[in-house]
Amino acid sequence: MRTPSALAAVVLATSSGAALAHPGHEAASFVTGFAHPLGGLDHLLAMLAVGLLAARQSGRARWMLPAGFVLAMLAGAGLGVLGLALPAVEAGIAASVLVFGLLIALAARLPLAASLPLVAVFALFHGHAHHAEMGGASLATYAVGFALATALLHGAGYALARWTPQTRGGERIRRVAGGAIAGTGAVLLGA
Repeated sequence: MRTPSALAAVVLATSSGAALAHPGHEAASFVTGFAHPLGGLDHLLAMLAVGLLAARQSGRARWMLPAGFVLAMLAGAGLGVLGLALPAVEAGIAASVLVFGLLIALAARLPLAASLPLVAVFALFHGHAHHAEMGGASLATYAVGFALATALLHGAGYALARWTPQTRGGERIRRVAGGAIAGTGAVLLGA
């Protein structure tokens, strides 16, 4: 897939009319768990952004950021199972979109000791939200669904970053994408 085609696919996927709403909450299953990260612009952009951030890293950080996000997201869902509430979950999710977008726009490359905890804290909010919208179904199948979709979105963000040319122009494209993600996060925080 060529870079312009990949970018066009992301733009189309993130601008669909249903993306801002978390669609009807049918009985939770693997399919509804898988669909949840794809159905909300907030989750979709944050998870793509983690992949974009991972692509900027070297060595083990490239896989540790996405893996850390998925594990912490599952822990956030576990907090929900235990009945432990997180404050301001929606604001935390919107803040993740803003912060991840800013890191991409500024071409920041944080050390793993800073980036992994940052990603993990925000992932707790995403996981808690996934659990809150689960309904009364089996957490196991639902969690496998949203964890798999999340990992695929991380992979898509990583692939987009790697497909853009590793030139000054490609860096500009990645920074503009980060700015758009950050702007969306700012709007979500204000809504």
